[in-house]
Amino acid sequence: MTERVYLPEGFFLGAAASAWQTEGWNGKKEGQDSFMDAWYKGHRDAWYEGYGPAIATNFMERYEEDFSYMKEIGLNCYRTSLNWSRFLTDYEEAVVDEEYASYYSSMIDSCIAHGVEPMICLEHYEVPQALMERYGGWNCRHVVDLFVKYAQRAFERFGSRVKYWFAFNEPVVVQTRVYLDGLRWPFHQDSRVWMQWNYHKALATAAVMEAYKKSGFKGPDCKFGTIINVETAYARTDSPEDMEAADKYDLFYNRIFLDPAVKGAYEEGFFDLLSSHGILMEYTDSDLKVIKDNTVDWLGINLYHPNRVKGRMTAIREGAPFHPCYYYEEFDMPGKRMNPFRGWEIYPRIIYDFALRMRDQYGNKEWFVAENGMGVQDEGRYRDETGMIQDHYRIDFFKQHLYWAIKGIQEGSNLKGYMNWAFTDNVSPMNAFKNRYGLVEIDLEHNRDRRMKRSAYFFKELIASRSFSYEKDEEYR
Repeated sequence: MTERVYLPEGFFLGAAASAWQTEGWNGKKEGQDSFMDAWYKGHRDAWYEGYGPAIATNFMERYEEDFSYMKEIGLNCYRTSLNWSRFLTDYEEAVVDEEYASYYSSMIDSCIAHGVEPMICLEHYEVPQALMERYGGWNCRHVVDLFVKYAQRAFERFGSRVKYWFAFNEPVVVQTRVYLDGLRWPFHQDSRVWMQWNYHKALATAAVMEAYKKSGFKGPDCKFGTIINVETAYARTDSPEDMEAADKYDLFYNRIFLDPAVKGAYEEGFFDLLSSHGILMEYTDSDLKVIKDNTVDWLGINLYHPNRVKGRMTAIREGAPFHPCYYYEEFDMPGKRMNPFRGWEIYPRIIYDFALRMRDQYGNKEWFVAENGMGVQDEGRYRDETGMIQDHYRIDFFKQHLYWAIKGIQEGSNLKGYMNWAFTDNVSPMNAFKNRYGLVEIDLEHNRDRRMKRSAYFFKELIASRSFSYEKDEEYR
């Protein structure tokens, strides 16, 4: 059965990216490497076909072109990041790189001139490598203070034009891949360092919120938040063991950032739990008060796939470093629908389930889908005779997720918008350009030229009509 689904009034549609995944290194000075830059330089062989942030999509030189496509499509907003490592030349004193700041100012002006609202994230994996080497990155409390100084400079330069700011994108990712899982450079496993990073990023979010409120730039229509990649956990069964597995998964990967950002505190007993595993971080009561007094205005939530878990069936080796999988094992659910290129389950209901969670567990705080998208390899095989990629699979993906988003709104969730990852194809860690996500193709064989995919025209029609047709498969066969 086909039905017409209508977007609620004020519901915005946009697309997202980041500085390091798009801008390229043109004009980058010595000593301005980010963690991602240093990883790529030292371990280029780990990045698919050698592509990385060096050129990326060449956005710095081609942002006018990209914004013209956004205008044609009718996007309401575009989220990217300010590259901390490049915006400053001195991270201790927060000395601004005027060349990079000039580019960024012009980019923001162009974005607004094309009718697109800029949303700016202060850190999307771009922690300066100099701070990694000097302090161990977010392991050091001093880096929180440096981040606040950096944010203050950003507000001073761009706060009169940018209404929507975010502290982090996916604050749990870098330290989880590096210090918890030991999967990425510099390959140093330390679960307590992982927890210290988590805590300092939660503190930094609140500290920057405090600075923004004092900056003079936070007008009544301005908002500050953070963007969390929620790893939605589903228990295999309703058994106590499986339910506890899902709860602990959610605690260590989701509530670890959701709770301080929205509730201003960690849940009761959490510090005792950390202590029992030998990973309690260093903290102060004064810093916990900063977290309590400076909760965010709203949240961006990245939702891609569910995570299915079960209670542990095997023992953890005695003396092994702590990992949250002490409480769970992954559950490979039979019959699940998969994106075979990315290896992720497709389960559009995750948006609806999280919508109700925000309504019921987080005071119905305003939120929006900050990233949702489908990565597909070798999209050139879907190119038609005109040269356009006919990515109908991505259109179906959008429709299915938007359907559940609207259903969540209808049931009272304060969900304000939906943003696709990503506007153009772009670089991802290690996968580089292997899996393509964009509404707009980046042609690597022809000077990174741009070309709108069929999904871009779907977005254009969706924004113009504020509705889409949705095929509900309810037939018993």
